[in-house]
Amino acid sequence: MGLIVQKFGGSSVADAERVFRVANRVVDTYDEGNDVVVVVSAQGDTTDDLIAKAQEINKNASKREMDVLLSAGEQISMSLLAMAIEKLGRPVVSLTGWQAGVNTDINYSKARIKRVVGERIHHELDKKKIVIVAGFQGINKFDDITTLGRGGSDTSAVAIAAALGADLCQIFTDVTGVYTTDPRIVPEARKLNEITYDEMLELASAGANVLHNRSVELAKKFNVNMEVLSSFEKVPGTIVKEENTVEKMLIRGIARDNDVARIALVNIDDTPGKAFQIFSILAKKKVNVDVILQSIGRDGSKDISFTVSSDDLETALNIINENNAIIGAEKVIHDENVSKVSVVGAGMTSNPGVAALMFEALYDAGINIQMISTSEIRVSVLIDRKDAEKAVKAIHDKFELNN
Repeated sequence: MGLIVQKFGGSSVADAERVFRVANRVVDTYDEGNDVVVVVSAQGDTTDDLIAKAQEINKNASKREMDVLLSAGEQISMSLLAMAIEKLGRPVVSLTGWQAGVNTDINYSKARIKRVVGERIHHELDKKKIVIVAGFQGINKFDDITTLGRGGSDTSAVAIAAALGADLCQIFTDVTGVYTTDPRIVPEARKLNEITYDEMLELASAGANVLHNRSVELAKKFNVNMEVLSSFEKVPGTIVKEENTVEKMLIRGIARDNDVARIALVNIDDTPGKAFQIFSILAKKKVNVDVILQSIGRDGSKDISFTVSSDDLETALNIINENNAIIGAEKVIHDENVSKVSVVGAGMTSNPGVAALMFEALYDAGINIQMISTSEIRVSVLIDRKDAEKAVKAIHDKFELNN
């Protein structure tokens, strides 16, 4: 038997019935002789409800106070799950992020885990207790509560698994694993038995909502064995691992990301260092930039377009406008009605023509491409949001991923 870390998302613990379903799942794992650590997210829409409450009081509340408020959601989940396990007659203890030793940097609302001091968790496991930990949160050097941003509970689970040397980290979701694409868009989408860390990281970064990219980065860095599986059905999930030796697929999956906005800087000086000026200013304010397109300079000027997350759009525009004396853009244009669609697969490294086949699928569907970005195992395009689902279906059919 071994040490297993299990993470359950908000939909898995959304009400009393589901909390008891999770409790039974945890107890089954414990009764098999395993040490069990469980990481939980806030119930259902709790986080959104807490944000709404904050808006009623102060629309410009500090990030520090928002972290204090939002951390309460996971604490509700952890205590309720512990109560359910108590009722099932098993020894259990619930711990907040700081009690579990999750230490972060000082960036409120988007903190990154620096280390996990697992002493308290080990102490409770030695007493044969099931340990429930509030995900999404930690504590910084000022002893302030911090939250980890979107997908933070996935990251909490993997970080704890890495720190404890867990034998397996199971991420329970409302789907049965990782699919070739979102089955709500393409019902014929196929569940994958396994996927590499690199492929999963590209899919997560491209908008697939199964795992957060930061959790996959950690899993790859510390070689954490991961499985994505359903909290509602007892069926095998998808193994996330270093190398894929079973399925030799050219394309592993297709992701759609609607959390994206495009910004265009028109007629800026075509001088050396201009791109450095622009993107260093954004980086200092923690604005992540994704796809970048720069035109060929003509008559001493050029255009630069790039994408940011929808949440960062207003911040990015404010930064650009405040610094336009340095940037020198004649016009700043933005578009929120765009989506990024990506194909991902380690097989494309040794198979030319993937991009051409993807572009052919979009051409056949009458979909125009605005921007293109590539990596060794990914091709992404920016298109009109209204065409996103049609694009996913067309590309999925073109690569015959349902076969």
